[in-house]
Amino acid sequence: MAEEKGNKAKAAAEEKKRWYVVRAIGGKEKKVRDSIELEIKRHKLENLVGQVLIPTEKVYQIKNGKKISKERSYLPGYVLLEAILDGEVQHVINSVPNVIGFMSGTKGGEPMPMRVAEVNRILGKVDELSEHEEELNIPYVIGETVKVIDGPFNGFNGVIEEINEEKKKLQVMVKIFGRKTPLELSYMQVDKSN
Repeated sequence: MAEEKGNKAKAAAEEKKRWYVVRAIGGKEKKVRDSIELEIKRHKLENLVGQVLIPTEKVYQIKNGKKISKERSYLPGYVLLEAILDGEVQHVINSVPNVIGFMSGTKGGEPMPMRVAEVNRILGKVDELSEHEEELNIPYVIGETVKVIDGPFNGFNGVIEEINEEKKKLQVMVKIFGRKTPLELSYMQVDKSN
């Protein structure tokens, strides 16, 4: 009987959980996620907090002739949290190091839950990015010299520093007025330099 009651309470809790955006110091998202998960366990709040996610995308690079993929946050400075903000949950999360606070409608206001459509779009994007595996053929390699053929830097030559396969973009280091400047260019804006 008590077990059945516990399952009903758990099911009710699952239904009430909403997604919130927690603002974190840029570059510390993984630390914040790990710390939140640790604090939730320590305070025994697992029934009020579901998932803690960092939306990431895969960025492909070729180093020493080998294609490697690394994950990069595509919403830097934000961690998504599925929770019921009852009792001490909000206080516990706000006290985690590197947490700036919850995203709200007004400065210092109550945390604003995300709309279901937004959550599905972001979670769908996360799933799509994780499923979208290595079938890609990258036309460029890191360290390759390319010529800019479109935009304000048309005619400049540069060296590829990073490749973002999902967005079909390159980070190209171009010398402008004697200084190296990084440019983000699409595959269509550059041509292989001969």
